[in-house]
Amino acid sequence: QVQLAGSGGGLVQAGGSTRLSCAASGISASINAMGWYRQAPGKQRELVAVITSGGSTNYADSVKGRFTISRNNTKFTVYLQMNSLKPEDTNIYYCNLKTRSRDYWGQGTQVTVSS
Repeated sequence: QVQLAGSGGGLVQAGGSTRLSCAASGISASINAMGWYRQAPGKQRELVAVITSGGSTNYADSVKGRFTISRNNTKFTVYLQMNSLKPEDTNIYYCNLKTRSRDYWGQGTQVTVSS
């Protein structure tokens, strides 16, 4: 059974930094990509950042230059370094893992940025 265990986040002041981590376990298929999405109440889940198995990355325009995604392939872990945080980054962040056949989701990690 695939499980994604997220950690990090919490309450951060505007301009500050935090790091999210997500460790995958129970994986038997090849991982195509891992990433982070966020979803505010009443809104659709949106991509924040993704990194492929080959190391290619993609970011939402709103976080480019501030957030950095990385992964440790041997530990099946993905990280999101979040710098220069803004109040509008306040959200629940969901870890995502993509295999060829389906997506898996973590339980969500709250990040709150105070002004």
